[in-house]
Amino acid sequence: MFFQHIYDKSLAQGSYLLGCQTTGEAIVIDAKRDVDTYLDIAKQNNLRITHVTETHIHADFLCGSQELAAVTGAAMYLSDEGGDAWQYEFPHIGLKAGSVINVGNLSLEVLHTPGHTPESISLLLTDKPATDAPVMIFTGDFVFVGDVGRPDLLETAAGFAGTKEAGARQLFRSLEQFAALPDYVQVWPGHGAGSACGKALGAVPGSTVGYEKIRNWAFGYGDKEQQFVDDLLEDQPEPPKYFARMKQLNKVKRALCIEVPVYPELSKQQMLRSYQKGARVIDTRNKTEVAKGFLPGSLHIQGNNAFATWAGWMLDGEEPFMLIAAEDQLEDLSRKLMRIGLDRAYGYITDPREAGLELQVADLIGTEELQQLMSKPGVQLIDVRGVSEYKAGHIDGAINCFVGTLADNLDTIPEDQPVVIYCQGGDRSALAYSILKRNGFEQVKNYSGGMNEWLAARAHTAS
Repeated sequence: MFFQHIYDKSLAQGSYLLGCQTTGEAIVIDAKRDVDTYLDIAKQNNLRITHVTETHIHADFLCGSQELAAVTGAAMYLSDEGGDAWQYEFPHIGLKAGSVINVGNLSLEVLHTPGHTPESISLLLTDKPATDAPVMIFTGDFVFVGDVGRPDLLETAAGFAGTKEAGARQLFRSLEQFAALPDYVQVWPGHGAGSACGKALGAVPGSTVGYEKIRNWAFGYGDKEQQFVDDLLEDQPEPPKYFARMKQLNKVKRALCIEVPVYPELSKQQMLRSYQKGARVIDTRNKTEVAKGFLPGSLHIQGNNAFATWAGWMLDGEEPFMLIAAEDQLEDLSRKLMRIGLDRAYGYITDPREAGLELQVADLIGTEELQQLMSKPGVQLIDVRGVSEYKAGHIDGAINCFVGTLADNLDTIPEDQPVVIYCQGGDRSALAYSILKRNGFEQVKNYSGGMNEWLAARAHTAS
């Protein structure tokens, strides 16, 4: 048997390529949209991708199953569980509990494991030449290493009211099915640490059923279902705005993107023409460089592992945008954008000075200046971290306004008095600063060291 785990750090998303080396057939589970990765792996290992499958209708990325099937001719095997409202709306081979996908000498048995979503399935792998017993389970967003999938996304992200508690109860029962599997079965989930699909995901890529039964918090409740439901739903992270769009696009037949887009470099005239027509400018440079000079109205989303998530928060998928980025970053950024269906990039420039416009400079402050401002009346401190982070500890006097929803809550931010924003270490406050400046806030300062610097200063003073 051939096995490879493909991991996208930017979305903390795992997909899998399994192959039967006797017949040369292969299957991809939960493909990302830039499918050249799987084509290369298959070619290097003398395999043909003949099957494509998914564990559920994903909300956090645009699944590449349709692209991969179009390129390879592979058959798509997708869940038909969950009821009429949760069906894929394009041709596929339907899967129900007990269905088996045969890939050469490999077999994948379908387990219906609802909770995260009603149609969610897990795939129990048997490598027949080696054993008649199952050896791996691919759990998607059902069981993670150290955590379980959140059941609230259908309600909080996709707008299906009244589904989160029902999903939590389904998940409780699905865990009983999981716990009945042999302890030695390897567990390969759809996400790792950093994903918004859970709240306590482990950093280890895989696990076993036995290990999860011992160490995963979700398996310690016995028959206390209501306590499990309450604990599961408490303090889940804010779901990015783009999740609702992904949920819809993954369900229907849509425009395909079978190659990684190559963005053109824009001339000064092209850039200015689009800029003046209102096209978004996404500045992907490091926050330190951006603070020294940025285009008025641009949004600052650093081109790091969190780039796709914040781009998904800020862009609606239909509006055109431009990038400010180094040439050697472009392929990586293009892949990250296509994975969440942001396909309207007009092009890029490498330096904001190319536009010939006067740049703005960020107003950054340190701990000493913050303390001086806090001693004065009329200064509002804004914590732009998530709600659970804010509850865990914040600077006295700060109100919480999460950066992802900041643009929708500008009426809570005073325009006629000084405002100081902060996060944990400066990345999110840099984005928040660009949002406020774009929306006309003039008296805004960025305490860029954030809680990390604040706590370090307090510890130093205490010592």
